[in-house]
Amino acid sequence: MPLEFELCPGRMVGGEHPCFIIAEIGQNHQGDLEIAKRMIRMVKECGADCAKFQKSELEHKFNKKALERPYTSPHSWGKTYGEHKRHLEFSHDQYRELQKYANEVGIYFTASGMDEMAVDFLNELEVPFFKVGSGDTNNLPYLKKTAQKGRPMVISSGMQTMDTMRRVYELVKPINPNFCFLQCTSTYPLLPEDVNLRVIQEYKSAFPDIPIGYSGHETGIAITVAAVALGAKVVERHVTLDKTWKGSDHQASIEPSELAELVKSIRLVERAMGSPDKRLLPCEMACLNKLGKSVVAKTKIPAGTVITLNMLTVKVADPRGFPPEEIFDLEGKTVKTDIEEDESVTEGAIENYNTRTKC
Repeated sequence: MPLEFELCPGRMVGGEHPCFIIAEIGQNHQGDLEIAKRMIRMVKECGADCAKFQKSELEHKFNKKALERPYTSPHSWGKTYGEHKRHLEFSHDQYRELQKYANEVGIYFTASGMDEMAVDFLNELEVPFFKVGSGDTNNLPYLKKTAQKGRPMVISSGMQTMDTMRRVYELVKPINPNFCFLQCTSTYPLLPEDVNLRVIQEYKSAFPDIPIGYSGHETGIAITVAAVALGAKVVERHVTLDKTWKGSDHQASIEPSELAELVKSIRLVERAMGSPDKRLLPCEMACLNKLGKSVVAKTKIPAGTVITLNMLTVKVADPRGFPPEEIFDLEGKTVKTDIEEDESVTEGAIENYNTRTKC
């Protein structure tokens, strides 16, 4: 069984536990604290498990030239990339306020620490787990320092190779065993042909002692639901209040109605996954009693006759007789009482028949 661990207080992931659903608010709050709070409440009402943001200490994530780069995109909130990012970045006090609000609403709260200083701050906030964004998954010093803090980790794998993910596993596992990988493709929005859900199965094979999940940037919810059917134990989707809002992430995000439907569909699929034990279920008995077939006599079979297959056929019959899968076992058996044409063949009519154990 895949490793199970406590991702948040009282909430296990992996094994047979329900899929943990992360609603990635990210920076879709437009830099507005009240919108951020509305989004926290929205994801709680839609049934998600966690509201997640992105925290950066900009001078530690970007160098000066990157921050001074002109940013003329229609999605820009400033003349330079630095001005744009500062508009969207909440302060430490604002993060504390958002965390307090999430606690009041009753939903887990965390963020992706986009640099080592941001991780230090999130650790001070005592978030339940660290989310490692795809851009830092091959940042080995960052990963080591994050793992050493001892909190559970959710690690996305966009822009990475299988060789890199093996290195990440080998680095993190001895330090902090409580982590999982998310299959992810880093493009916004994500085309179906670039999703590669089969990587989930490959991860499960390569890393059998950690849970595997999925972080999606596609449109709609069907692919994420399919990921859960393939065994994803954690899923993450970007969310927005309005896909038409300014910002490059909104088009790859899902709106409240979609999030609610996603949660509902995931829980439905989890119920449907059921047991790998194939057996006759109690709920099937009504159908079996009405339509289940039995072995019947194709012609009259007198007492003392040794049965051959050409004497038998299969029909829906009253009373129930031998099930069709035992018809070949009847060949060569002796009939001890007359069986009329079109009559069910029952155990009582067969001499020395060894009753099989039936489900």
